[in-house]
Amino acid sequence: MTAFNPDKLFVELREGVTVTEPVFHRRYTLTHSDLTGELFLTIGLGFAKDKINPSKDEVLGEWTLFNGILVYNAYLDVDGLTNDPAASIKRNEIFRRELPLALTAIRFGDKQFFFAHPELNACPILVSFLSAYPQLNTVEYWGSFSDYAMFD
Repeated sequence: MTAFNPDKLFVELREGVTVTEPVFHRRYTLTHSDLTGELFLTIGLGFAKDKINPSKDEVLGEWTLFNGILVYNAYLDVDGLTNDPAASIKRNEIFRRELPLALTAIRFGDKQFFFAHPELNACPILVSFLSAYPQLNTVEYWGSFSDYAMFD
């Protein structure tokens, strides 16, 4: 995993979102540059479709209720644009290796929101690895944001 560098994170808040509100309908789009190592976090009422790149290697996330419990749901497109199982397996490995960095970036990039709603640090993170291949198409528990709050 690459080490998180706060100086390489750039955050954009879109219309309808402030540093502390809302909780529901708050959606996150995290993209990156392979060349510079920079991370770009867009927080809005919808996913930032204009930021999604052709390789589809972004991390999307949102707050939802699951069985009456507030959870953070992250979505990863394991297959991307490929129809090759070997390529999907490789992308899955990369997502798994880099996901802690992504969750740390989301937590750090929205830290004022977490300070305003400290209870959200304890909410479960559920990650959907989305794939046409059943062995890769999973939903997994990845801890809570308190596990990724490295800079408070």
